[in-house]
Amino acid sequence: MSGVLLKLPGARTAPGPSRAPGEQRPPENPWRRILPRRAADPYLLAAALFAAYATLSVERYRRMETRSWDLGIFEQVVRAYAHLQAPIADLKGPGTNILGDHFSPVTALLAPFYRLFPTPVTLLVAQAALFALAAVPVTRASARLLGRGPGLAVGVAYGLSWGIQRAADFDFHEICFAVPLIAFSLEAVLRARWRAALLYALPLVLVKEDLGLTTAALAVVVAVRARRVSPVAMRWALAVAAFGAVAALVTLTAVIPAFNTTGGYDYWSKVGGKDAAGPWTAWHLKLRTLTWILLPTTGLLALRSPLLLAALPTLAWRFLSSDDHYWSTDWHYSAVLMPIVMLALADAVATARHSPHAWLRAYAPRLPLCAAVAALALTPSMPLAALTEPATYRKSPQVSAAEALFARIPDGATVEADIDPIARLTSRCRVFWVGGARPVTPSYIAINNTGGWAGDPVEYAAALHPGARYTVAGVAGGYVVLRLQG
Repeated sequence: MSGVLLKLPGARTAPGPSRAPGEQRPPENPWRRILPRRAADPYLLAAALFAAYATLSVERYRRMETRSWDLGIFEQVVRAYAHLQAPIADLKGPGTNILGDHFSPVTALLAPFYRLFPTPVTLLVAQAALFALAAVPVTRASARLLGRGPGLAVGVAYGLSWGIQRAADFDFHEICFAVPLIAFSLEAVLRARWRAALLYALPLVLVKEDLGLTTAALAVVVAVRARRVSPVAMRWALAVAAFGAVAALVTLTAVIPAFNTTGGYDYWSKVGGKDAAGPWTAWHLKLRTLTWILLPTTGLLALRSPLLLAALPTLAWRFLSSDDHYWSTDWHYSAVLMPIVMLALADAVATARHSPHAWLRAYAPRLPLCAAVAALALTPSMPLAALTEPATYRKSPQVSAAEALFARIPDGATVEADIDPIARLTSRCRVFWVGGARPVTPSYIAINNTGGWAGDPVEYAAALHPGARYTVAGVAGGYVVLRLQG
């Protein structure tokens, strides 16, 4: 990559390569005949993506197919912010301040919306909007570099990318704020708007503790691109890079431990691994994930762009870990990488026009359309395919019965629950995780006992809280609610 960096031009302000005197005009762009003018509007694309993401996640919630406890945790946090309280997430442990788990004060921005609409759906819709918003800078920057048609293709490839689809299908996570910030920052880089690029990168330190390193990486990208045209911008970029690295270090070693009851950072044990192989655990699967990140999205051409440097911090901590959630292609962990690889693709296609290699000049212009086609081809096996299935929009009688059962739990009650009931209760009850510490004896226990895994629910409750006496308050749709007696 280093040999390529020396040949990279500054940001372009208009699509298309310059022509030497006497050089023939290139043939007319066929995209202009295929696409009407407004079809490449990035805002229309973002609106369509928002509708798709929101429908996917909200319908999953309606069907009570929550995939983890994260939605409940974040609702507890945002609910606390909405009432001007400390961000306590009882699901992580009674009285746990979430800032001692992950440093994500950015979620407080959702508090005004949650105060108006106190439901987990507010978080899901906000996440859909943020993921879709990133399509605007991705499409706009790509169109400015490559033209309307290829720019739209890159935007579609982003919007349908497997990393974004997996994240939109995974309840809620704070990284949804990082995706548009990264996209707008890199768009500003490609337009040589160095100050804007750095300003968009700075708030990442408030999104999650590791993203300070991404702030630093984005600043390094600015320094690389500005080094010949703006020495002042390069110096500012290096200062921001230092700030991002220091912010990450301080957050991990001082801020989070200050809010953590153990005085440390709970996730150090997940980096490096506990077994002999350490970070080399399942290296072949990590390599497969890396291939998914670069091959179907960019045909590996993104490797020719320095914008890809912004992906290194996220890739580094994920691949150093032996936790399979971090290095798999599931969940939300690849979402922040998608705008990076897509804009790196657009940048690499633009610079490939000046390559001395004829094969590269011929190969690169085809990749935006290929990336879009690949994303479309993969979509039938991805979460958005569910939007074409009638069952997606149907709530089963079992779910309706379970919701009626949960409604019998009074507002403000203390409830211990497993995954499925959590997000139905966190907006109005104090909810604890059924598998966590139990210094509090809850007034109610709500579990999904489908298949009878808990055995006799009353005996199960007695095992959880010796000395407490629970009775069955109701059973519906495989769910059981128990009430504390006395």
